[in-house]
Amino acid sequence: MKAFKAYDIRGIWGEDLDQDIVYKVGYFFPKVIPCNKVLVGRDGRTSSDEMFEALTDGLTDAGVDVYDADLSTTPMVYWGTGKFDFDASIMITASHNAATYNGLKFSGKNVEPVGYDNGLNIIELLIEKGVEIKKKTKGLLKEFRLQDHYLQFLKGYALDFSDLQMAIDCSNGMASLFAHELFGIKSHYLNDTIDGTFPAHEPNPLLAENQEQIKKAVLNNQCDIGLIFDGDADRVMFIDEKGQFVSPDLIIAVLGHYFFEERKETGKVVQDIRTSKAVADYLRLFDAEVVTWKVGRAFGATKLKEVNGIYGGELAGHYYFKDFYYSDSGMLAALLVLRVLMTFKRKGMGFSEIVARISTYANTGEVNFKIEQKAAAMDAVNAYFKENEPPLKFLNVDGYRLDFEDWWFNIRPSNTEPYLRFLAEARDQKLLDTKTKVIFDIIGKFS
Repeated sequence: MKAFKAYDIRGIWGEDLDQDIVYKVGYFFPKVIPCNKVLVGRDGRTSSDEMFEALTDGLTDAGVDVYDADLSTTPMVYWGTGKFDFDASIMITASHNAATYNGLKFSGKNVEPVGYDNGLNIIELLIEKGVEIKKKTKGLLKEFRLQDHYLQFLKGYALDFSDLQMAIDCSNGMASLFAHELFGIKSHYLNDTIDGTFPAHEPNPLLAENQEQIKKAVLNNQCDIGLIFDGDADRVMFIDEKGQFVSPDLIIAVLGHYFFEERKETGKVVQDIRTSKAVADYLRLFDAEVVTWKVGRAFGATKLKEVNGIYGGELAGHYYFKDFYYSDSGMLAALLVLRVLMTFKRKGMGFSEIVARISTYANTGEVNFKIEQKAAAMDAVNAYFKENEPPLKFLNVDGYRLDFEDWWFNIRPSNTEPYLRFLAEARDQKLLDTKTKVIFDIIGKFS
């Protein structure tokens, strides 16, 4: 089924997903993930109420009690799952996708991620086989409002940020629930009302066209920093005082100042396979051990818990925290970065200067190739370098990453879209251009 992805269920409402499918997902969920009480939240998309009704009908017909968290951020649902010891939770959201999309994100006991490999595949199979639905004694549907509790938790990480000039773009998404309370009345807010049609721009902060407003706001208001959240507020991205987008993987290094300097912690940090070499280089200042792993919450959060790490992050703007049930939170990440920026501002340093200390490599950014023969193209690239320039290190946990003395690259098939994704980094732009031309020529043969 088209809507079943590696990490969640997501698709165009009315085409890839409908009430019947969502009802069956709810009904079969407790057969796969044992649960008696499930927390359910939802975003502000126009289809979310309709999805909620279908999902909760399925869950309660399976005998499960549903606790309705109402409008929520995805991290709020993660936090509520762990804080109040729910058996499982489901968040109704399509995250950063356009308004026509919707979807479901799942967690089990102790906020364990539930993805295709550990549950969604079985639910998909049960639906496809047309397994008979036998309604049980109907479960209860109860109100369970979390917003005030979650806000108090986040406020525990906030400082008086009045010395910072900030621009904040909530993308008409769920960050609007908490932004004013956390970032103060002096901040310059954009798109800070919940509107599931996303009238200003799509809620994907990675796309340059969606960053235009926040960049202008930073420059026009002479801000120290800009924050832009995605639709369900599990991701945040940053704009420096010069109006430049900061590559999200570099924020993993910035967060080291909070955990290793301010809190004096020691331990491991998890990064995804696309992360700049500059991050591990920088975190050596704190004697931190960096673990490289697969892309996606189902993998990143699980690995962070497995290695008993302190925090982790991804190029896509997800940041995971041990203190947050090993899950990701855009709001928490934003608060911690602002704490670091406050410290540096007192020393006379701006955000761009912090980033410049970290970023020392030329980088392609993530490049997407829409090709059918993804595996063949990857094999051809790998074979070329094995024969002509053997790497110093080879990592094959998510596609593969080849590290050389002065450069590296990662090539992997997307888990959610029909793309082959590529990223490379080198000591200077000339070397980067030379190496990427070789790779792009090889990939081009499969287009």
